[in-house]
Parts: sequence; structure tokens; C-alpha cells
Amino acid sequence: MTPERVTPAVPSYASGSSEQPLLGDTIGDNLDRTAAVFGDRDAMVEVSTGRRWSYREFVADVDALALGLLDTGLTKGDRVGIWAPNRSEWTLVQYATAKLGLILVNINPAYRTHELEYVLNQAGVRLLVAATAFKTSDYAGMITEVRPRCQELEQVVLLDSPEWDALATGSASGDRARLAEARASLSPDDPINIQYTSGTTGFPKGATLSHHNILNNGYFVGETCGYTEQDRICIPVPFYHCFGMVMGNLAATSHGSAMIIPAPGFDPELTLAAVAEELCTSLYGVPTMFIAELAVSDFESYDLSSLRTGIMAGSPCPVEVMKQVINRMGMTEVGICYGMTETSPVSTQTRADDSLERRVATVGRVLPHLESKIIDPDTGLTVPRGVPGELCTRGYSVMLGYWEEPEKTAEAIDAARWMHTGDLGVMDDEGYINITGRIKDMVIRGGENIYPREIEEFLYTHPDVLDAQVIGVPDVKYGEELCAWIRMRPGAEPLTAEALRAFADGRLARYKIPRYVRIVEEFPMTVTGKVRKVEMRARSVELLGLTAAEQTRHA
Repeated sequence: MTPERVTPAVPSYASGSSEQPLLGDTIGDNLDRTAAVFGDRDAMVEVSTGRRWSYREFVADVDALALGLLDTGLTKGDRVGIWAPNRSEWTLVQYATAKLGLILVNINPAYRTHELEYVLNQAGVRLLVAATAFKTSDYAGMITEVRPRCQELEQVVLLDSPEWDALATGSASGDRARLAEARASLSPDDPINIQYTSGTTGFPKGATLSHHNILNNGYFVGETCGYTEQDRICIPVPFYHCFGMVMGNLAATSHGSAMIIPAPGFDPELTLAAVAEELCTSLYGVPTMFIAELAVSDFESYDLSSLRTGIMAGSPCPVEVMKQVINRMGMTEVGICYGMTETSPVSTQTRADDSLERRVATVGRVLPHLESKIIDPDTGLTVPRGVPGELCTRGYSVMLGYWEEPEKTAEAIDAARWMHTGDLGVMDDEGYINITGRIKDMVIRGGENIYPREIEEFLYTHPDVLDAQVIGVPDVKYGEELCAWIRMRPGAEPLTAEALRAFADGRLARYKIPRYVRIVEEFPMTVTGKVRKVEMRARSVELLGLTAAEQTRHA
């Protein structure tokens, strides 16, 4: 008898093909190419101040600032810190440093002295550009406090000061040959940016990114959104993070689109107003931003008819929120992006012609010139399609490494240059990926593996739940129990644990129903819109009196 042939399972691997080649430019050269074609079109609009720049004016101000930076004695490879909310000056510094090969160090606007001092020293920042203050943050005061302990920090320039004016305009008529000479030594593979990952434990790590990394990622994100010179991108997400400076700024300038800055910090009303006033065609945000915008009391009074697309990313995107963004905001081509700082950041993205189900239930498929695979975290082997495992990505977008931390780099990027994300995902037969949780977020209750994302999606189906986050908390009997933090819709009665159990009974396995429920006004968040689940867990342990349970040892 002829033995029956068994067809091998299709592996969870996908690569992004494209007829569009990767860009070989530096960021400065790419900006100049754009300005040469679209010089009279809007490049940047700062809604809060009414200031606006055409591409020709934007390049002129970038070059003037670059010449000013040259006058300080900085040379290629030196680090320049930027510590400020979303302002036009932030973007000017981004492009001016890129034109000189200076490495821009993005400093989280939410940092305090301990974190600021660490980043300034770890990156070896020589010049720091900073806002004087913003909201409750006294940047100038904190800089004064830490500066004596930052030996490599030679100069601090505060925005809205004579020193900034001199830096930005003092060399406007300077020797442009010096600028050309500095740019002639640059390579697209040079490091150009250090972004500190918002770690929840220990000190953050500095993901080091090149021109090639972030310019191409911004470009292909923009290509996937269908950007042209006609597009106007509203960017309420922080420039400090890749979402703002790469998916926002670089996606815009590589296509001749306009960067619209609605406000220094996120404000739902000001964001909606900017979209209406500036006729924005695209709007960005993390899920909590879109939730806040949709909850604005006079939401219907804003004319959002110019919107066609946008991006929701930064953390898992609730299905119900995505549906409202499409139906109520008119963003019919809105997409989901998935990625991480270490991958510049986007690895997968939904497409405008994807079905509604694809766009609300997956993070899309791999972008052009990148590879994705799902592996068994224990063996490292690629799993078959439909089987969950750890998502890995490889290609031009993978960072150069963590700044001066080769051991931590080796922990994240393997010998074959695959970036291990730490995220759990499933790849379907068409290559679409669904993120099911974090490896470290997984809750193990009495031997059952529970992924909080699944429970959160269920909670969004409750008519009174505005937002929900689920964490594991210690339990003597089961090892861990589920605790749900819930934000209620305005006017709704607070949801009790008993009411939640009644709602979930028969619809959710009993072991997946949260034992504890906390009703809150807001979640502890990073500046990039990611929920600090480690902090939520610590607070829950204290508030629920679970310290003894936490100290109980389990096999």
C-alpha cells in the first residue's frame, strides 16, 4: 500500500512584498526633495498659536536651526535632548538634528528628576532643548536640580527664551556651505534617534534608530494610508514617541502632506476642533483618545466630514470603539497599526480595502519589506497558522540596538535579527494577525491560562462600560484572580462585582469572570497612551488587602 501523504501545516510566517522600493535617503535629503516639489503647500500648522509653514518656509527654518546647532560646536553623532510637549519647535529640532547627523534623544514629557537624570547621563546628552514648564511639570526647575550631576550636559536651551531665538535664527544667513559639508558625511544607516521605552520596572532602555529605520517606516505607513500632498494629518499623539514623530511627521513629510498640531497636550475638544477647522483628512490616536473624543458632550456639533482615514494604535484597540470611529467619525478607511519602539515602530497594518471584520478584529498584516512570524516561546520554532505564540518581526525597521546596552539588545534581537516582541498573537490563513496579550500579562488561575485582552473585549459589550482593563492579582487558593478596572459611561450606575457576574453568567467561562471590580475615573497611563498594568496591580494589591496572598509561594 502507498502510505498516505500528510500535507504539512502552513507556518505562521509572512513577508511583505512591494513594487515600491525602500528609500535610500537621509531624512534631510528626503525633506528637501519634498519641498522642491511641494514648496507652496502647507507643511505644518500649529493650531494653538495660529502659526503655519509652507514646505519652503519649513525647510528654511529647519536649515537656520541646523546652522545654529553647528555654531554650538556639536558634530555628527553628538546627542541632543528634546524635552517638551507637542510644539512646532519640537518638529524643527527633529529635522534640524537629522540634517547634521546629530542623534535626537526623545525625553518623555512625563519624566521627573530621577528619570531625567538617568536619560541625560545614559545617552550622554550634550545639549538639551526644553520647554520651561507644561501643566504641572516645572522643566526648568528639574533641569536645574539634576544638571550638576550630568557631567556631559554642556548647554541647556529653554524654548521661549532669548537663547532659543538665537539658536533658531542666529545663523539664518550663515554659511550654508557648512551645512552642505556636514550633510555630505551622513549615511542613511547612521543612528539618528534614541527613544526610551516606557518600561514599567527598572530603568528604560534607549532604542537606537537610524534614518533608514524611521524614514522608511513613516513612508510605508503613509503609503498604506494612501497619503498624498492633499492629506492633512491631525497629530494629537506625542512627538516624543514614534507614533507622533514617525507615523505622524515622517509619514507627512515623505508625501508632501501637512502636519497639523492641535494642541501641546491631548485635549479631545481641541482635537475635534482642529480637525474641523483645518479640514484634516486623517486623525491619529491611541484608543483612550478616541474614547475621550467620542464622549465629548457636543460631539455631533463638530464637522468631521473631511476625515477619511487615520490610525488607532499604541495599545490594543477595542472592537466596539473601532466601529464607532468608523460610523460616527466618518473615518471609513481608518486602520490599526501594531508595532513597538524597537521596530520604528510599525510592523503590521490593516489596509483601507480590508473588510470591517479585518479592521476591527486584527492588527492587519505585515508591511512591505518586513517579515513576521509566530513562534513557540519555549522552543523558538514557528507554529502553524491559527496556533498562538510569540510574534517576532524582522527587516529594515528593527532598531540598531539599545544604546550602549549590548546584553539587553541580545535578549531582544536574536542572531538572525528577529525582534522578539513579547506579544502573543495568532496568524490566520491570510496572514492577518490578532494580538491576544503579552506573555508577561498572561494570568494563570488554577492552572488555566487567561489572556486579559479577551476579558476586556467582553466587558466592552456591556452598555454602561466606557473603558476596561483587566489584570491578575494574587490569590492564596488559585495563585491569581482577575481584577477589572472599569470606567463607566457618564450617568451610569457603578458596576459591582455581583452585577458583572450576572452579566457574564452563561456568556463567559466562570474562571474568566473577574472576581474583583474597581470603578475608576482614569487608568494610570504612560505618555504614549499605554496602560501601566504593573502600577494597577500594585494599587489593587494594596486596596484589596492582598499583601499576604502576594507573599504566598506557589509551585
